[in-house]
Amino acid sequence: MAVTPPVVLTIAGFDPSSDAGITADIKTIAAHEWYGIACITALTVQSTRGVRRVEPVSTKLVAETLGELISDFAVEAVHIGMLGTEEVVKAVADFLGQTALPHVVLDPILKSSSGADLVNAAGTGLLIEKLLPLAELVTPNLDEAAVLTGLPVTNVSEMREAATRLHALGSANVVVTGGHLDRAIDLLSFTTARGIETEVFKADRQRSNSTHGTGCAFATALACHLAHGRGLPEAVLLSKAYISAAITNAYPLGHGVGPVHHLYRSGQHRRSSTIVSEAEHAHSRN
Repeated sequence: MAVTPPVVLTIAGFDPSSDAGITADIKTIAAHEWYGIACITALTVQSTRGVRRVEPVSTKLVAETLGELISDFAVEAVHIGMLGTEEVVKAVADFLGQTALPHVVLDPILKSSSGADLVNAAGTGLLIEKLLPLAELVTPNLDEAAVLTGLPVTNVSEMREAATRLHALGSANVVVTGGHLDRAIDLLSFTTARGIETEVFKADRQRSNSTHGTGCAFATALACHLAHGRGLPEAVLLSKAYISAAITNAYPLGHGVGPVHHLYRSGQHRRSSTIVSEAEHAHSRN
């Protein structure tokens, strides 16, 4: 009998191009061999060329969906992405406060890569007040860290200052992602028995037009690794390696900034199976 995989819940918006959002999260969860369930917070009209329109899902529907899912599944990690409105932020915060689910990873999505607002100002304020303290890990990029903290965040030193400010706002653990720097630098600032410690993860920046949704995939991969019981430094290292490989193996799609290849590992598995089958077939002929 097959082993039941851990269940990871993603709470995020729907991107019809599957570059980012719920469908990309589900692909990332599947790539890590976990089982993904989802609550959609907003519908969008978008493609690789950018976001054209956002239509929030009703707060009642979000709350009912989350309640129904948690009544049926044993959730072992949660990824939170785009929330859209102050009301939805409050509904998700109330849900998490009541259920105390493990391994909550908050990706504080405030704007799309094309510049569209994905949560209003009141929602951002409530996210800081209510959701930051409930998350095990918060994963802002440079721009998001700047908005959340009110500080400039353009280099590693400023990433450290932003992380310190986020801890003061209630975040237990923070990864400030710097994929847009000259080198892809991520700063992990995490709480240990010895106090706050930091680790810096560096990689060469990949020149690719297939990078849409990297933040979503990174945060979702982190939730998967935390559900597996890995420590934060290892989870960040493995998630960063996953994103790098997903960019490397991406194929060109659309006329804008294309998606990473979330399921590149499935192709590797097929190739391995083919090689084994061919080897066995050749052996049977000898």
